[in-house]
Amino acid sequence: MRAEKAMKRRLATRRPAADRVRGDHDLNPDQTPPAKLRDAAVLVPLVDRPDGITLIFTQRTANLACHAGQICFPGGRLEPEDDGPENAALRETEEEIGLGRDHVDLIGRLDTYVTRTGFRVTPIVGVVHPPFELLLDPTEVAEAFEVPLAFILDPANPRRHSRDFHGKVRSFYAFPFEKRYIWGATAGMLVNLQEVLRPSC
Repeated sequence: MRAEKAMKRRLATRRPAADRVRGDHDLNPDQTPPAKLRDAAVLVPLVDRPDGITLIFTQRTANLACHAGQICFPGGRLEPEDDGPENAALRETEEEIGLGRDHVDLIGRLDTYVTRTGFRVTPIVGVVHPPFELLLDPTEVAEAFEVPLAFILDPANPRRHSRDFHGKVRSFYAFPFEKRYIWGATAGMLVNLQEVLRPSC
């Protein structure tokens, strides 16, 4: 599709990935990222629908030790057998929501994102080609849903919020969508996606 080629071109013409690091500390200058970071990867799944591109998000189950109940992209920690972030993102996506890698064309990376909880996340952008059927892992994923890319790219939609976390005021981005609230690291990655794609979409 023409939009896929344009997105791939935008991702390919950016400066080297090693120079592009952002994170929760961007909006909180007094917050120092943890010294020891764990590598992780997520898939930013852009679905090629006839009536417009959408993104797949997951809502984590409420009983998880990390980020319980939050809305995020499918993904997780890199394992020794993954051979890089791309394979990790595809493996985790298949394990979490049953979306096979044969449905996904990888087109590039967003900026590395460092979280306050100690993860160095590589967001891998992929175009997902229907038809496909999702099979959720009920131990990790409570729900999967899609959001129009047009909503994400609208500059009016990201909001900047502040909350008290353990006695300190912390700022973060959020995308309120219908009855859902996409915030934190995932919203930060979406702001990055806006920066990359809006000029060509």
